[in-house]
Amino acid sequence: MAFAKKSLGQNFLMHAQTAQRIVEAAELPERAVVLEIGPGTGMLTSALLTTGMSVVAVEADHTLIPTLEERFANEVAEGRLRLVQGDVRSVDLSILPEDYHLVANIPYYITGELLRMFLSRSQKPRSMTLLVQKEVADRIVRDPKGSLLSIAVRVYGTPIYRFTVPRGAFVPAPKVDSAVLSIQNISKDAFPTQAEEDWFFAVLRTGFGHKRKQLVKNLEALVPRGEVAAVLKSLSLPEKVRAEDLSLHDWLSLAQTLRN
Repeated sequence: MAFAKKSLGQNFLMHAQTAQRIVEAAELPERAVVLEIGPGTGMLTSALLTTGMSVVAVEADHTLIPTLEERFANEVAEGRLRLVQGDVRSVDLSILPEDYHLVANIPYYITGELLRMFLSRSQKPRSMTLLVQKEVADRIVRDPKGSLLSIAVRVYGTPIYRFTVPRGAFVPAPKVDSAVLSIQNISKDAFPTQAEEDWFFAVLRTGFGHKRKQLVKNLEALVPRGEVAAVLKSLSLPEKVRAEDLSLHDWLSLAQTLRN
């Protein structure tokens, strides 16, 4: 019997029907290669394999690997499942093809880190379908303004709130409800160069640095205040605007104009 480790943020998904709904929500192409982070007891792994996907499952908890190897011995032998022991933030992911998809029940405490990691890496997944805290999914999908995380996700793809998952679907049950967040149409089209991508996020992070302050005050850490004010005026943005008032289009225009 597997025991969840609090230090790894483990909450095992125990509902097969929920796992199947997650796979359906991912809208995966036939015989896709899927990266799964934290397979745990294998509930989502099983749903992926049952629908014909090939899975690379990265599990940080070495004590779970023998059970997974035994449960999915046939799929491992067939080459449809590859189990990798380690932290996904440090393991070599070069084994993945260019057109892989990410589907996972991730540890909640590293949600933001994993979103940044996979959306900004050169080998991006074609899509991401993740079990996250409901509050985080709400912030990303239902608040197109007002959130650094929402802007950071939307600049790479289209976030979709698929469905809510009650806390009772997990063992141990988390203290909050969860939701399935899907990010489709992932690309780097907004940034022709790495320098432009780096500058955009420097402006975004600095702009949200002190939410109570006006944007012009925050951004003077990067650009002289007078230049920031002039750029805001040229973009028809109020001089006293705050970071949470800007849309993705506003941020892209602001970063580009400040850089020129």
